[in-house]
Amino acid sequence: MKNHILRPLWVAILLVSAILIARGLYVPDDFGVNGRNFTYGFHRKGNIEDWKAFPVKYRGRDYCKECHEDNYSSVSDSAHAVIQCENCHGPALGHPDNPEALEIDRSRGLCLRCHADLPYPGSQRGDLPAINPDEHNPDTPCADCHNPHNPEQEG
Repeated sequence: MKNHILRPLWVAILLVSAILIARGLYVPDDFGVNGRNFTYGFHRKGNIEDWKAFPVKYRGRDYCKECHEDNYSSVSDSAHAVIQCENCHGPALGHPDNPEALEIDRSRGLCLRCHADLPYPGSQRGDLPAINPDEHNPDTPCADCHNPHNPEQEG
């Protein structure tokens, strides 16, 4: 073969070889299914134990119900019944061991995540009661007028 054909062929062979060597050095042995292939997903088998040891941050509404029955029942009877407590109050990790660590966000921004007037066509976002934050009491926290646990009631 002529040199103008062999040189690019050797470059391609060296490039593929370099990629395979680099992959062998950087990819852990337990990556894929028991390190054999990638048929069932991209994960390390050794990482499974790491995730099992990872602390759960969110505990769910039933965890809150034990101590906050009044708020739990109020939310259950409101339009906010589909929203988990921790969406607004943050993850319950470490609570009630340290009640001060569970910060309550009373900012307008928290309510505006769902209630800003953003009518997305073809989604259910337009079905949510929405406000124009520049016109509707712009300097007042929502919780001053509305009960976040039951927004139909006055705060």
